[in-house]
Amino acid sequence: MVNEFEIKKQICEIGKRIYNRNMVAANDGNISVKISDNEFLCTPTGVSKGFMTPEFICKVDAKGNVIQANPGFKPSSEIKMHMRVYEKRPDVGSVVHAHPMYGTAFAIAGIPLTQPIMPEAVIALGCVPIAEYGTPSTMEIPDRLEKYLPYFDAVLLENHGALTWSTDLNAAYMKMESLEFYAELLYKSKVLGGPKEFDKENIEKLYNIRRKFGMPGKHPASLCLNKDGKNCHNCGGSCGSKEDFRQFPGYQYDFVGKPAEEKAAADDAELVVQITKKVMESLGLK
Repeated sequence: MVNEFEIKKQICEIGKRIYNRNMVAANDGNISVKISDNEFLCTPTGVSKGFMTPEFICKVDAKGNVIQANPGFKPSSEIKMHMRVYEKRPDVGSVVHAHPMYGTAFAIAGIPLTQPIMPEAVIALGCVPIAEYGTPSTMEIPDRLEKYLPYFDAVLLENHGALTWSTDLNAAYMKMESLEFYAELLYKSKVLGGPKEFDKENIEKLYNIRRKFGMPGKHPASLCLNKDGKNCHNCGGSCGSKEDFRQFPGYQYDFVGKPAEEKAAADDAELVVQITKKVMESLGLK
């Protein structure tokens, strides 16, 4: 039997981790956990995730309707995107939404996290595409998120933040932490002249490790949107036309339809400048 109070305490603990790691500011972010087919615990709106206690946590049904909430608390309006994940991915037990600094910078710049630069990210996280921008609190976000759900366990939300999901709360949070660590390493390696990516053979070796471990979730090791058996870890958007990759926002910025050698020859320093410029503009800084 599910101990709801213990899960509420776990949600509060993960909220503190997210807040203390600067993955959210003020009242940003939200967390949810599935406790039955039609019952979900979730964080409330208008509350800092770093200062929650169990009585803050709300319970909703599969449509996001309130089953139980203490006076003064109600679910976040962004519970809609959580519910879409649960609807389309029955294997998922928890969803985490945050605004991690580096990951969100890539989301603002329109650049997906697909470069294979470290074993842990390739094996455990997989590729992280960008779901097109949707207005917060509307159905635009879940509607634009939906097409990525069968293929990925994490997405960047264009000009918004990041969303991760997994079998349980700790695993969903760890994916968020991994996403941010990967994004920070990728950004800093670009500053140093550009990352050295794994080749196709080494990527396949890492995929085989994942298969051997029988890790849960969706991943390019077993699923792929692209043609000819390629995936975003080894095609970089160059294996298809613009039409093929319009479903991956950010590829239009990251060399869609251009030859692989042209992609490799691009000026990484200029890319860093563009990322920084877009982030500063979004913050109202010139």
